[in-house]
Amino acid sequence: MYNKIVNKDVLYNQGVYHVISRSIAGYKVFNNDKDYERMVLALRFYQFKDLPCKLSTFLKLRGTENYGFDKNFKKYLDNEKIVNIIAYCLMSTHIHLILQQLEDKGISLFMKNILDSYSRYFNISHKRKGPLWESRFKHISVNKDAQLIHLTRYIHSNSTTAGLVKKPKDWLYSSYREYIGEAEPNGLINYEELLDIKPKNYQKFVNDRKDYQRKLAIIKNLIESNL
Repeated sequence: MYNKIVNKDVLYNQGVYHVISRSIAGYKVFNNDKDYERMVLALRFYQFKDLPCKLSTFLKLRGTENYGFDKNFKKYLDNEKIVNIIAYCLMSTHIHLILQQLEDKGISLFMKNILDSYSRYFNISHKRKGPLWESRFKHISVNKDAQLIHLTRYIHSNSTTAGLVKKPKDWLYSSYREYIGEAEPNGLINYEELLDIKPKNYQKFVNDRKDYQRKLAIIKNLIESNL
């Protein structure tokens, strides 16, 4: 699934990467719908370049109705992007992303912005201080071929593997529902250029491996507990 990494610290333009960021010591960083929704907003906001301000300032200036994206943010939706978000899944202690880098250092800038923005929001909302995330996100280069679709399945199945929901479509904080046509496209993800999939076929593709992935997670936990 993954390419051999020539230089693990270099991310190349047009390259596709599985990016993972974990909280410090497994700290629960998403505690309610508002927390998850704020990170989704950050993903949507910071994928663009030449933004006028930080997300927190934007929300204060533009009002809260639909967070101003459809109406007030429209002119910025035509801006160039620094990354393409191909797929994502937010979990209580970590986030999974599949990103395509479009600009030099685009993924690094994007990750810095979303993690810093969310940390500020979380610390204020939950009256805490200090860092929230591990020092640097992890990334692995991904083949842009048929194997990419298997990675999207793995990411979209995280919620069922963890036992949070019975069906991937019941988890609202991933891109799965858009993949299967049960959520309207909103400019957050862009996978069509890399993946040629039909919603019904993709749903079957994910569900066919759901139970198997859960068994793998159980085995993994048993092994790690005995290390």
